[in-house]
Parts: sequence; C-alpha cells; structure tokens
Amino acid sequence: MVKVESIVFFSLVLDLFAFTIPLPLFPRLIEWYTKRESSDPSGFLSRTLWLVSAIRGQFYTASHNSQRWDVVLLGGLMGSVFSTLQFIVSPKIGSLSDKYGRKKVLLITMIGNILSALVWIKSTTFASYMLSRVIGGLSEGNVQLAIAILSDITTPANRGKALAHVGIAFAICFIIGPPIGAYFASRPVELGSSVGLELNVYAAPAILTLVLLLAETAFLAVALPETRGKGVSSEKTNETSKSEKANGHTNGTSRAKTVEQRIRLLKSLRELHFLFLGLFSGVEFTLTFLTFDLFDWSNTQNGKLIGSIGVVSAVLQGGYVRRALAKVGELNMARRGVTSCAIGLAFLALLPQFTASRPGLAFRLLQAAAVCMAFTSATVVNSLTAHASLQCDDAMDADTGKPVIENPELAKGSALGHFRSSGQLGRAIGPLLACVSYWTFGPSTTYAVSAVAMVALSAHMRRLAVSL
Repeated sequence: MVKVESIVFFSLVLDLFAFTIPLPLFPRLIEWYTKRESSDPSGFLSRTLWLVSAIRGQFYTASHNSQRWDVVLLGGLMGSVFSTLQFIVSPKIGSLSDKYGRKKVLLITMIGNILSALVWIKSTTFASYMLSRVIGGLSEGNVQLAIAILSDITTPANRGKALAHVGIAFAICFIIGPPIGAYFASRPVELGSSVGLELNVYAAPAILTLVLLLAETAFLAVALPETRGKGVSSEKTNETSKSEKANGHTNGTSRAKTVEQRIRLLKSLRELHFLFLGLFSGVEFTLTFLTFDLFDWSNTQNGKLIGSIGVVSAVLQGGYVRRALAKVGELNMARRGVTSCAIGLAFLALLPQFTASRPGLAFRLLQAAAVCMAFTSATVVNSLTAHASLQCDDAMDADTGKPVIENPELAKGSALGHFRSSGQLGRAIGPLLACVSYWTFGPSTTYAVSAVAMVALSAHMRRLAVSL
C-alpha cells in the first residue's frame, strides 16, 4: 500500500507541476494574441474580448485600464471553460475506470494531456490555444483517478491520511509551478525560427509541460499496478472499525448504515462541494483584484501572497490534518475549514475601511485572512473527498477477492467522479459571480455576503454531522 501511495503522490506532483506552469501566463498570453490579431476585428479573439468588455461594462465602468480588466476577466473565463469541461467529463472518466480499470483509463487521459501540450507549443492563434485548453479540460483525470486509487487500497481508518497526499501535492505544485512557468516564459525557444517553424511565444514552458507529462505517463505505465478489484478485504475493514471504536475514534471515519442513506449522504456531499468551491474559488479569483485596488500590488507581490498561502497549507496538511483527521472526523474537519474561511472573508471585508486611514492594520488583516484561507485549503476539499469515498462500495468478497457492488450509484470511480464534477461546476461559476458582485457592489459587500454564506454552510455541515 505504501508503495502505491508513493507512486500516486509522485505522479500527482508531475501532473500538477505541469498544470500550474501556465497559470501566471494567461494575461500575457492574451496580450500577445491581442497584438497579433488586433488587425482582424472579426477574428475569434477580437469577438471574445468585445463580448467580455460588453458584459463587464454592464456591471463596472473602469475609470482606467479597462482593457487590463477585460484581459483579467478573460483569463478567468478561460479557467471556467476548463472547469466546465471537467464538470462534464469527470463522471464519465470515473465510470470508465470502474469498468476497464484505473490504470488503463488514466493512461488514456494522459494521451489527451500530451496532445493538449503539443497543440499549445504550436498555437500561434488564440483559437488554437483555446483548443489546447479544451483538449486538456476533457482529458484531465489524474486527480480524480488518484483519489479512486488511494480509496481502493486503504481502509476507512487510514483513507483520510492517504488522501492528504493529494492536498500536499497541490500545495507544493502551486508554490513551485507558477514561478517556474514565469522563469521559462522569459526564455524564448530559438529552434522554431531556425527551422522556419513558428511557435507560441511561451513555447519554452509548453515544452517543459510536455516533458513532465511524458515522464509521468512513462512512470505510470511502468510503476503503477491496477488497483480496481484489489482493495482491502471486508474482514480487515471490519477489524479496523472495531479498533476505531475501541480507541474512542467513533467520530472519525463515519459511514452511513444503509445503501439509501449512503446515496443521500453522497448527494449532500456533492451539494456541499459545489457550494463551497463556488464561494471559495470566487474569493481566490478576486483576491488579486483587491490587492491591486487597495495596495497597488504588482504581479510579483501577488505571487508571493499566493505562494505563502500554499506554504502554510502544505505545512498544515502534512503536520496537522493527516494526524488529526481520524480523531476529529471528516465532516468536522471540513467544517473547521469552512468556519476559518468565514473568518478570513470577514477580515477581507474590513480591509477597505482601513486601507487609507490605517494601512498597517489593513496589511495585518490581509495576512490574517491569508492564514485563514491556507487552513481552509488544507482541510475542506480533502476532508469532504475522504468522507465521500467512505460511502462508496469497497467491501471485498472473501471467496472471489472481487469488490461487492451493492448499488451502481456507489461504484467508487463513478461516485467520486460525480463528486469531483460538482466541485468543478462550482469552480466554473464561482469566479464569474464573484466578479459581477465585486464590480457591482464592491469588495466589502462581496466578502461580507460570502462570509455569511460560509457561516450558513458551516451550520448545515454541523447538522449533517449530527444526523449521522
């Protein structure tokens, strides 16, 4: 089991490293395409920017740098396209992995990711670059299949601890990926011009992404065993449950008693996942608007802020969440993260009141909010995912060694695919709604309302935990 966990963790680091490399490049990419395609008002990019500007103008009339805000919003829309495609395809990837095996489906999705990177390298038009994003959105299955694989090989008692590897990989890669992407973006590729082949302005980070994806694919093909149908025996699961109760950890790895209750609980967890990520992704996306408006921060300063959140999140996941989750319980841990987010949002709502009169206090409020957001990042999604996986069928037949499927809705790959899909829908909608609110009502109202919504979400999670 430890070997498979290590394989999954290393593959996630490679995958998420490749995923985070282009994140800081979106605004500059759009500017590059704008300069290249500005002479064609009927082109794909010109029409897209006109639509973005028209929508933004309905809610917010920028007194200066209106084109800059349109570029930022278009970058958000590009992220929403990716998340929307993940919302559509995640359940299908999960169902296919239940039928054909985790490893086989994972390797097929890796081919799509490699194709996406190849298109990016050669994309000299905005339309071709968006094609690469569409291919990537339809192909990305590493995270959800990694969760399914870890769920296959773990007992309810150690599942949350194992799934913490996913969050740690995210935190590490969001710290190192964007700076590496920015570094390679300043290193033009000379090969294209020497052979008469025109490449994307950021072909260097695109090539690095391709190399990482190729390395990940080769590594998975050689090292990863098939885990579907090779999970923990029902006897060991029962022994683990008895051990938990004997140690007083009845709060930890809770599973609904009947199939009908588990199906209802999974539905509730999908709704929580959607609502939480809808709110939280909106905060993530508008945070750089806030620091630009109030502190006039540069991209470098914003990068340091986001990086510091990633560092604190990684430390918390490795040092606190993995050790405390079994004792605290998945829903209770997630609720603590949601409550922390509500506190952080309250701090952000207060920022505009002190920026001019007490800038030192405003900066400390921002730091406090960042710590709260880091705790939220370290706890909520992983805890909800662990709790969802516990409701899926993972009992093994003692005679055949094959999984006992009690209900198709509880098949692990499919159920976790639908769970991830709900979160991706939240990520697709949340930033757009947050932008509309930010430009229409201002940051204080936006973050205050979001804080109240997080408090309500925390209360609902408490009622759900008590009902189990």
